[in-house]
Amino acid sequence: MVRIALCIEYAGDAFEGWQSQRHGRTVQDVLEAAIERIAGEFVRLQVAGRTDTGVHATAQVAHFDTTARRPVTAWVRGVNTHLPRTVVVKWAVEVDDRFHARFLAYERAYRYILYNSPSRPAVMAGKVGWFHPPLDESRMVEAASLLVGKHDFSAFRASCCQSKTPVRVMYDARVSRAGDYLALDFRANGFLHHMVRNLVGALVYIGKGHYPPEWLGEVLERGDRSIAAPTFEAAGLYLCGVAYPPDWPLPGDGRIISQPQLPLL
Repeated sequence: MVRIALCIEYAGDAFEGWQSQRHGRTVQDVLEAAIERIAGEFVRLQVAGRTDTGVHATAQVAHFDTTARRPVTAWVRGVNTHLPRTVVVKWAVEVDDRFHARFLAYERAYRYILYNSPSRPAVMAGKVGWFHPPLDESRMVEAASLLVGKHDFSAFRASCCQSKTPVRVMYDARVSRAGDYLALDFRANGFLHHMVRNLVGALVYIGKGHYPPEWLGEVLERGDRSIAAPTFEAAGLYLCGVAYPPDWPLPGDGRIISQPQLPLL
């Protein structure tokens, strides 16, 4: 038995999330089917973080076990020949059975790309979020800084979240602008269900002047989801990084980062 780690990129608007469903229209379903064509046997993927419908990934990490002995190139080029154009394996590495894509990850990174323009996106439809009134990114930058540190993120947690604790450590949270596009970046030891999209919703409220920047800190401290902003759309959200201890034979000493760039730059 061998264990193979993979890095995967996919366009989330082509699937109904990561996790396998009976209808088969998920990233896990099509990827497992492609791997089975090469392995000649059933495989089950374990993933760094499950993404929802419409959420993209530029650096998702997963692993699977197989009795099949294949060159590493077969798990990349071979598997990719059986995948739709909206998902691709970027690299594969053989690891020992102590490696686990989810449990060994100590940091994850998300980027939300927001199109701030009076008219909705067309070419980038499904790949960026959209908000039409003008946003003051300086207010959003100030508010985002309040998220850094160890906090109870209950106010930004979906009601269906199954995590045992709402406490997370946010290593970095920042907002930047390039023309009509804003990038909202978050790095943490883990994220709750809908946490990033709920944070984006709150930052948009602040950016449009609905609340002052310090309001975000107040919501965070109170831990009440009912007083926070609505969940923002999934379209602009990307899982773009996972970090593992450097003793594993992964590219970049385990810091697997592939950030989507702001469009047209």
